[in-house]
Amino acid sequence: MSLTIYSTLSGKKEVFKPREPGKIGLYVCGITVYDYCHIGHARVLVAFDVISRFLRSQQWAVHYVRNITDIDDKIIARAEENNEPFTALTSRYIEFMHEDERALGILPPDSEPRATAHIGDIIAMIETLLAKEYAYRASNGDVYYRVSRFAEYGKLSKKDPEQLLAGARVDVDSAKEDPRDFALWKFADEHEVGWSSPFGRGRPGWHIECSAMSKACLGAHFDIHGGGPDLPFPHHENEIAQSEAANGCQYVNYWMHAGAVRLDGEKMSKSLGNFFTIRDVLKQYHPEVVRYLLISSHYRSPITYSEENLIEAKAGLDRLYGALRGYESVATAQLETLGDNEFYKKFVAAMNDDFNTRVALAVMFDLVRALNTAKGSQEAESLVAALKAMGELFGLFGSAADAFLQSAGQDDLAADAVEALIALRTQAKNDKDFARADQLRDQLLNAGIVLEDSAQGTQWRRDS
Repeated sequence: MSLTIYSTLSGKKEVFKPREPGKIGLYVCGITVYDYCHIGHARVLVAFDVISRFLRSQQWAVHYVRNITDIDDKIIARAEENNEPFTALTSRYIEFMHEDERALGILPPDSEPRATAHIGDIIAMIETLLAKEYAYRASNGDVYYRVSRFAEYGKLSKKDPEQLLAGARVDVDSAKEDPRDFALWKFADEHEVGWSSPFGRGRPGWHIECSAMSKACLGAHFDIHGGGPDLPFPHHENEIAQSEAANGCQYVNYWMHAGAVRLDGEKMSKSLGNFFTIRDVLKQYHPEVVRYLLISSHYRSPITYSEENLIEAKAGLDRLYGALRGYESVATAQLETLGDNEFYKKFVAAMNDDFNTRVALAVMFDLVRALNTAKGSQEAESLVAALKAMGELFGLFGSAADAFLQSAGQDDLAADAVEALIALRTQAKNDKDFARADQLRDQLLNAGIVLEDSAQGTQWRRDS
C-alpha cells in the first residue's frame, strides 16, 4: 500500500511522492525556549517522533529537522524579568526540553538548528526579498514583508487576503504600508539584543527564522513541513510567502499539522494559562502512559487531557504489557521477517493511511486477543515478537512487563509490602484459612493491587 498523507495545503489525503526516490526531508517547527514544555508541545513532539520512526521502518531515508527558536520577543521579555542574559535563559530551557523529550522516549531529530546560529542565513534571505521588492525598510527601522506582492497569500490557511485587510486594525502612526505586512527584521538599538546587518542593527522576526533554517538544512524545496495546530496562520502562511518569493520555487510539498490538546473543551495553551507542563504530569503518571494517550488518537484529531483519559490510557497499556508477561526472553522481531504476518501487514496499512495510530493500536489489541488464545504454543512466541516490534515503533515497551505493571506512585503500597501480603495470603490458602486469604486479597485490592492467580502462582499489578 502506498503512503498517503493529509496535506493542509490541499485539504485532502494525497499519495506521497518524494522529491528524491527513497528520501524524505521533514521539517517540524520546534519549541520557543523560555519556559517548560507543556502537554500541547508533547503532542507535536510525540506525533512526529512516531511518524519518523515509522517512515524509517519502511526503509525511507528520513532527514528529520526540528528547530529551536532561541531568540524571540517572549524570550527577551522573560530574560529581562529574570535580570539575566537571554542566552542563559535559553540554554537552561533547552536542557529542560531535552530532559522532557528523553523522559517521553522521544528520539532526537537528525538536525536541531537554533535561530541564533543562522543569523547570516536570515540576513541573506531578507536581502534577497528587499532586492526583489517583496520587502521594504520602514521609517521605524524595521524591515517588513510586502504581503500585497505575493498573489497566493492565504493558500495554506484558506484565508482571503482582502478580508484580512478589511478586518485588520490600521494604526494611524503605523510604519507599515499595509496592516497585513509582517516583520522580517526588528530594529534594535545598541542597548538591546541585536545583530548588525546591511539594513541596520536588529534581530529577526519569528517567521523568517524557520524559512532560513529549513533552507539551510533541507534546501529551498523539500517534502514535508509539520507543526502544531496554531501554526497554519500566520506562521506557516508567512513562511510560504517569504520562502517562495525569495527562492523562486515551491517551498513544501506536504503540510502536516497535529491536533490541539484540550482541557474541558478549551484549547490548552500558555497564553490562556491553562496548561500542564510535561514534568508536572510525569510526577503523577508513567511516561509511557502519557505517550500512549498522545498516540491513542489520530495525530490530526484533538485530544482531551483529563484524569479520566489518562486512567483509560493506563488501562490500555496494562493490557498490552499484560500480554507480554512470561515472554521476557522472546526477542523483538526484526521487521524484515514480518512480511507475512497478517497483524503486521494491517498495522503497516493503518500507518500508511496518514499515520493512523488509532487503527494501528486496534490491530495490536487484535493481536493480543490472538496471543491470549495461543498462550503456551510456538505461535504465541511469534505473536509476542511481532507485538514487541509494533510497540517499539510507537516508542512503547521500554520496561519489563512486571516492572511496568507494578510501578508505584508516591502514595502507593511499596512492592516489598505487596509481596509480603501475597506471601501471607498464600500461606493462609495452604492452611485452608480461606476467610483470611480473602481478607488479605480484599486488603490488597483496596490498596489498588489486582491479583491474578494461575497454576504457576500469583502475579500482581496495580489497578489502572
